[in-house]
Amino acid sequence: MTQPKSKRAYNISNIVTKKHKEIPLSNKWAKHIGIPEASGVWFIYGHSGNGKSSYVMQMVKELCQHGKVLYNDLEEGVRLSLKKNVVRAGLEDDVKVKRNFLVLDKEPLDDLKIRLKKHKSAKYILINSWQYTGYNLSQFHKLINEFPDKLFIIISHADGKVPAGSVAKKILYHADVKIWVEGFKAIPTSRYEANEEYIIWDEGATKYWLDIKAE
Repeated sequence: MTQPKSKRAYNISNIVTKKHKEIPLSNKWAKHIGIPEASGVWFIYGHSGNGKSSYVMQMVKELCQHGKVLYNDLEEGVRLSLKKNVVRAGLEDDVKVKRNFLVLDKEPLDDLKIRLKKHKSAKYILINSWQYTGYNLSQFHKLINEFPDKLFIIISHADGKVPAGSVAKKILYHADVKIWVEGFKAIPTSRYEANEEYIIWDEGATKYWLDIKAE
C-alpha cells in the first residue's frame, strides 16, 4: 500500500525568504487593517442597524482598486436595500468598481465553488451572511483549502458581542482580520499590525458613542 506523502517542513531560511502576495491598501485602510496577505479569511460581525452593510460596501470600493470582487448576498439578494448601500458608498461613480465588482443573488456555495474554478475568477469573495450558507465547519475548511490563493470575507450576525452560532464563532478564531461593527464604527483585531477604528458614518458614530457615554 502506497504511503501518503508528508507535507513539506520549512526551515527558518524558507520562512524568511518566502514571498507572499499582499494587498497594497490605501493609507486609510492600511491604518485600519494593515497591509494584508491577498488570501485567507476576514470576518465582519455586528448587529443590524449599526452600519455593517455600509462598511462592507466601503470595503468593496477599496478592494476593487486591487482586483475582482464577488459579493454573494445569500441573505437579501439584489433588493432595494442593496441598491441603497451601493449608491450611498458611491460605487456607481467608480470606474474600477464598475469593472471589478459582481453581485450574486443568493448563489449556493456549491455553485460558487464552480464559479471560482473558472479562469480569472474573483480574488476577493464576500459572503453575506454566514448564517444563510448551511455549511458546517468541515465544509468551511474544505472551501478555503480548495482556494488557497483567494481571500474570503465572511459577514455574520451577532449574538450579544459574539458571532451567532457555533460555526461562526469558530470561523472568527480562524480569521486573520476580525472586525466588530458597532455604532457606525468598525473596530479591528488584525494580524497585520494595524488597529485603527474606521468611522463608517461620522454623524451616526458621534451620536451613538456620545449617547453611550451619557448612560
